[in-house]
Amino acid sequence: MSARFRHPVADGGFTLPEALVALAIIAILAGLAAPSFNRIIATQRAKSIAADLITVLTRTRSEAIKRNTDVALMPVNGGQWQQGWAVLNPGAAGGNLEQHGAIVNATVTGPDSVVFHANGRLRGNTTPSFDISATGSAEHRCVMVDLSGRPYVKTGGC
Repeated sequence: MSARFRHPVADGGFTLPEALVALAIIAILAGLAAPSFNRIIATQRAKSIAADLITVLTRTRSEAIKRNTDVALMPVNGGQWQQGWAVLNPGAAGGNLEQHGAIVNATVTGPDSVVFHANGRLRGNTTPSFDISATGSAEHRCVMVDLSGRPYVKTGGC
C-alpha cells in the first residue's frame, strides 16, 4: 500500500497586507468623494425646504378657500423663516393649523407674512418670494407665489 500524503490546502481569503492595501484604497476614494457628497446633501436640503414651503403655501391657500376667510402663513419668530413657520387658525386666536420646526444648516428669507383671501388670491399687489440657500452649497432656490395664489419654485436666487 502506498501512503498518500495530503498537502495542506490554503484557506480562501486575504492576507493581512492585501486587506490593508484594500482598506487604504477605500479610504482614499472615500476622502475624494466626501466633498461631493456634502454638496449633494446641501443641494437636496435646499430642494426639500422649497418643497416644504410649496406644500404649506398650497395648504394655506386651500384652508382660506375652504374656510371662506383670510388665512395667514407667518414665521414663528418675527421675520426669521429659518426658525420655522405656522399657518394661523383664523377661528382660534393664537391657534395654529400647522407648524413647521426650525431649519438646520440653511437660510430662508421671505416676506413678513403671506395672507390668502377666501377666493385663494393673495392680499396685496406684490408677489411674495422666499430665497433658500443651504450651508455648503452656492446654489439657491426661489419659491414664489403669483398673484392668483399659486406657488412655484425656480432654481437660482429671487
